[in-house]
Amino acid sequence: MPETALTLVIETATAACSVALIEAGVVIEARHEVVGRGHAERLVPMIAELPKGGRASRILVDCGPGSFTGVRVGIAAARGLALGWGAEAFGYSSLPLIAAAGFAQNPGWSSLAVVLEGGHGEVFMQAFDAQLAPLSALASLKPEAALALLDGRPAIGNGVRFLKAIDETLALTEALPRAADAVLLPALLSTLPPRPIYGRAPDAKPLAPAQ
Repeated sequence: MPETALTLVIETATAACSVALIEAGVVIEARHEVVGRGHAERLVPMIAELPKGGRASRILVDCGPGSFTGVRVGIAAARGLALGWGAEAFGYSSLPLIAAAGFAQNPGWSSLAVVLEGGHGEVFMQAFDAQLAPLSALASLKPEAALALLDGRPAIGNGVRFLKAIDETLALTEALPRAADAVLLPALLSTLPPRPIYGRAPDAKPLAPAQ
């Protein structure tokens, strides 16, 4: 991320509600709670608890994949604050964020797979190398299919429990994204448009027009 801009990071894509204020690559202050589906109620108070009410010239928000509702709550807040503060709003993906944290905690790993809980019994999965370059495309998969594509890599994320239910011998680490870990993202991965990355098609589809 840019080195000098004061940045408010908003993270609501999973069961975690997380915010951080970052400047010059340093986390000034952060909040992180596991709220389940309570993002809408907790997000604004958490931002208000940060220094100067979290006000920043740059806002960075997790665009997914993850919870449809959580992603939308975070993006709506980021866009609204950006408008009110005259700030710039950008996005990032939860997948490389979790990957960056995984590599930071395990510097010996050369690659890993991020596995996040999806919907309808599926998981979102993408593999990365230690430079956060993707080794596979983002996919929504049944746990059995995701397991087959691990290729011996360690896996990290809140979806690994579905893989662990199949094979307990794998190197699996449960983790949720944290706003403070945005300091680990390169600029290329923290300047996405602030719009949703759903990972799969929406459940509801428009009706075909009457003939």
